Order: sequence, then structure tokens, then C-alpha cells
Amino acid sequence: MQKQFTLKFLAKSKLLAYVSACLFLVISMLVGISVGTVSIPVMSIIKIIGHEIFPFISIEQIEPMYKNIVMNIRFPRVLLAGLVGAALAIAGAAFQGLLRNPLADPYTLGVSSGASVGAVLTLFFHLTIPVIGSFTLPLLSILFSFITIFLVISFARKIERSMKVETIILTGIIFSSFLGALISLMIALTGDELRQIIGWLLGSVSMRGWEYVKIILPFFILGSGILLLNVNELNAMSFGEDRAHHLGVNVQRRKMIVLTAGSILTGAAVAVSGTIGFVGLVIPHLTRLMWGPDHKHLLPLSILTGSGFLILADLVARTVISPTELPIGVITALIGAPVFGLILIKVRSERSG
Repeated sequence: MQKQFTLKFLAKSKLLAYVSACLFLVISMLVGISVGTVSIPVMSIIKIIGHEIFPFISIEQIEPMYKNIVMNIRFPRVLLAGLVGAALAIAGAAFQGLLRNPLADPYTLGVSSGASVGAVLTLFFHLTIPVIGSFTLPLLSILFSFITIFLVISFARKIERSMKVETIILTGIIFSSFLGALISLMIALTGDELRQIIGWLLGSVSMRGWEYVKIILPFFILGSGILLLNVNELNAMSFGEDRAHHLGVNVQRRKMIVLTAGSILTGAAVAVSGTIGFVGLVIPHLTRLMWGPDHKHLLPLSILTGSGFLILADLVARTVISPTELPIGVITALIGAPVFGLILIKVRSERSG
């Protein structure tokens, strides 16, 4: 009887988690589209988007200006911010589960910096690979993020065979500093592209339309799909590699798959929005605290909450000192850095206790 009650309670709590996360995302999207220099009523937004999906929905009573603002400016911007937040959050959740440390995320592991180098090189040299065209930027970002994470892992193994998580994170920070210096060198050498590159590095989804949504979407689906197919293996590896091996998990193969998927997500996110730190650190940690460590639920919930969080962060970035816009990376850093410090204190106190 008690077991049945526990199972029912857990089922209800997970249902509550998904309902809460979905509501948070929907409200974030509606607020993100509604608020701005021109305020647009929520019902008008719903009708405009509904008309795009179902043409029989009438929008004759709605001002044409509203439709233009929603469909050409705010909706693609909100979607892009949501996809970037979701990509960074699920990548961070996967890295934390794989490395068994809440301090691991694409930013602290140096993956974001690697992706940034790939993107800056593309912008600096005006690189365009024939056939793939606009996908040159995300593909080179993904390639460099992939190279960076495996250099970090290899270097950490050289330092310490057991590859403690602290060693990996410290190595990631070292690589981030080195790659940051490379980016600074390219900025110092650049000419007309200086403003574009600096603005991009600070992180922003401003003035990016449907083209950028189309660029990130296939990589987001691919990377997220791979991670969601490996939730059982992530659960096993969160107890340690030896335990996972005894449970029948091919640890090295799964580790490569998770790192590759995380690099795809990070590289694509950085390519379209620049470097946005701490989303992959804060969101998975808070989601884990609220709803538990089971990756079957942690990953999809991180997608929903990470998406809503970055939409709201972008809203703050463009309205707090309107008409001037702040880089979205500044907002996430202001929130994320103190949380990072609190997580570090908590981890240290748990280990010393």
C-alpha cells in the first residue's frame, strides 16, 4: 500500500514538474513577444501565430503593424533565444551527469571558448564552405568545440590518470583562458569586422531572424535527440564509471557519444548567439534541486526551463535600459556568477563535512 502511494506521489510530482516547466516556457514566450517599445496584446499574439499555423483563423481586426512586429522581429528572436537556452541547458545537464559534478558545463569546460574560436575564425576570414553555405558558421563552431573538449580530456588525463573532475574543470579554465587570448589577438588584428565580432562575443540574439532559427534547429534536434536516447547510460554513469561498467554500459563509447552531442549543441548555440555563459551551469543545477537527478526527466525539464530562462534574460537585456540593448551574456553572467559561487561553496562544504 505504501509502495503504491509512493509511486502515485512520484508520478504526480513529475506531472507537476512538466506542467510547471511548460507553463513557464509558454508565459516566457508570450511576455517576450508582447513587451517592447510597442506593446502587443497577448490575444493578438496568439491569433497572429495561430493564423500562421491555421490560415482559417481571422486576424482582420488586428493591426498589420502588430503582425509584422510579431512574425518578423519578436517571434523569431524569442524562438532563437529559447533554442539557445535549451541547447546550453541540456548540454550542461549531460556534462554534469557524465562528470558527476554540478560545476561542469560548456562554459567551465572550455567548450564555449572553443566554439567561439571557430566562429570568430569564420567571421574573421569570411569563410564559406561551398554547398553548405550559411551552415559554415555552426559547423566550424561545432568542429572547434569538439576538438576543445577532447583536448581538455586528453590534457587532464596526462596530468592525472584518474581524471578527477576538479582536474578536468581546471584544465577547461586553462584552455578557456588560452582560447580567449587567441580571440583577443584576432580582434586586435581585425579592421571593419571589429564591432561585429565584439558584439557577437558578448552574446546576443538581436537582429537575427528566421535564418538563424533554421541554422540552429537541425543541430539542436540532433544533439538533444542523441542525449535523450542515452538517459539510462547517463543515470548509470552518474554513480561512477566502475558501477556503470558493471551494469553493462560501454563507458568509453557512451562518454564519446555524450561529449560529441554536447559539443554539437554548444557549437550550434555559440554560432548563432555568441558566448552566453552560465546557462548550462545554473539551469540543470536548479532543475536537479527541484525535481531530482533522474536524467529521464532532468534533460527534458532542463530544455524547457533553460529555454524560458534565456527568453526572459533576453527580455531584460533589451528593455532594462531601453532603447539601448545590453548583451544577453552580461545578464546571464550577473545571475550565473553568484550561483556558481554558491554551488562551489556547497560542494566544498559537503566534501569537508
